[in-house]
Amino acid sequence: MIRFDSDYLEGCLPEILAALQESNLEQTPGYGEDAHCDNARSLIRRACGLENADVHFLVGGTQANATIISSILRPYQGVLCAESGHINIHETGAVEHTGHKVLALPSADGKISARQIADAIQAHREDFSREHMVQPGMVYISFPTEKGTIYSLRELQAISGTCHKAGIPLFVDGARLGYGLCSPACDLTLPQLAALADVFYIGGTKQGALLGEAVVFNPDASAVAPTLSRDFRYNIKQNGGMLAKGRLLGIQFETLFRDGLYLRAASHAIRQARRVRDAFAAKGYAFLADSPTNQQFPILPDTLIERLRRDFGFEAWQKMDAEHTAVRFVTSWATTDAAVDALIAAL
Repeated sequence: MIRFDSDYLEGCLPEILAALQESNLEQTPGYGEDAHCDNARSLIRRACGLENADVHFLVGGTQANATIISSILRPYQGVLCAESGHINIHETGAVEHTGHKVLALPSADGKISARQIADAIQAHREDFSREHMVQPGMVYISFPTEKGTIYSLRELQAISGTCHKAGIPLFVDGARLGYGLCSPACDLTLPQLAALADVFYIGGTKQGALLGEAVVFNPDASAVAPTLSRDFRYNIKQNGGMLAKGRLLGIQFETLFRDGLYLRAASHAIRQARRVRDAFAAKGYAFLADSPTNQQFPILPDTLIERLRRDFGFEAWQKMDAEHTAVRFVTSWATTDAAVDALIAAL
């Protein structure tokens, strides 16, 4: 079985495994207060162009999303996001379990616009019964989105400007950040994204690490930004995210950001994804979304899906009609030429 289900099916990059082995018998302080974590923070600040960034390491994406959002919002506030946003459909209500409503906005391609955000905030503020309603307290977007699409620099600038004009923070989920930045359709850099977001995270779990996400607070992003990370370590601990052996996370991000490995590994996944996309397109199949990243969503006859499942793992994503379903094929840092060759041959 060759699997294209997701981008966290293998263990980790060989460079990370070697670094973990080499440091295995080191004695270090716990809870992320070791030299490896400190060095990883410095490397991330440099890569983001943020000298004053506050960087924290958490184990996984759902944990990062719930911890960040619950630490920022007041008890009566919710978070605006696309209706297909990860926090809305794929986290078992983790954000709402913390007591904060997800305020979903309609979206065909996984993205929301600055206009939608402005309209939602204005509608709430002008409603005569607003004190009886959940107040929009922050905006969540992901880069890339759940449908593999990405925001342009212009779109991100507009969203950031709208959020900051309204006095609410912008949070960018970067679980697959490298795959977005390395897409040929991307016109922004990591420092540009980092400058526009109040808080974002750099995904490791889906991008070559065994586990881990690096949460980055930018205190210079907006008027509300300087206080957002205050006491964040208390929130990490309370939410069960403070890893005793925190150096295991630091070592991984230290390795990913030491010499550009993070983006090199992501670029490999993008090249393989283009091969997958081209193979389906050559057979005349349409796509659910025009994804330029490592997730591809061809719309296939159910009869073909049944045949492909004999040898390949992939996800059914959305039923289109009685005989067709949009499916998801995902490539990663570990996807081999041989795996894609086999898929192409099967098609």
